Amino acid sequence: MTTSTALHATAATAADADATLQRAWAVLEAVPDPEIPVVSIRELGILRDVRRAADGTLEVVITPTYSGCPAMSQIAEDVGHALDAAELKPYRIATVLAPAWTTDWMTDEARDKLRAYGIAPPTGNCGSATAVSPSQEKVMRFVPRALPAPSCPRCGSAHTERLAQFGSTACKALYRCIDCREPFDYFKPY
Repeated sequence: MTTSTALHATAATAADADATLQRAWAVLEAVPDPEIPVVSIRELGILRDVRRAADGTLEVVITPTYSGCPAMSQIAEDVGHALDAAELKPYRIATVLAPAWTTDWMTDEARDKLRAYGIAPPTGNCGSATAVSPSQEKVMRFVPRALPAPSCPRCGSAHTERLAQFGSTACKALYRCIDCREPFDYFKPY
């Protein structure tokens, strides 16, 4: 095989791998979250990466919304079914806990879909929005920072109250709108 032929073969293999990765991303875009089926695992930020492992195997990286999330086995199973149906084998699914998932990874579309579904999306972001001075860099805080109450996903009122720290799942809190009196889940910011 000439050098030119070898380079062409390598480029073709890389292009095929890229097409496979793009196809895998597209297939997995449609995998819904089992607890909130109106949003995909990609929109929620649970689907972290689709890549080729060193051995050439397709590797799908998922991160739970919190380390004890009971839906992760179902999510991994749904990812496997989607990849099988698309004939994207061989693959492996890796659950990665670090960096820890954050609601900052949610897309704007996911937030809109949550609201339309009757779940208030997280308010604010969890990243460091304010600069700290060097003397404050190593300060640990164990007091949660105050966040504004979520607006009601049904009527839009900001006049809401928390009824319980945990809602239908551990990653949500139960709130009630004081104006329309409707209860709703609030996806807690992490």
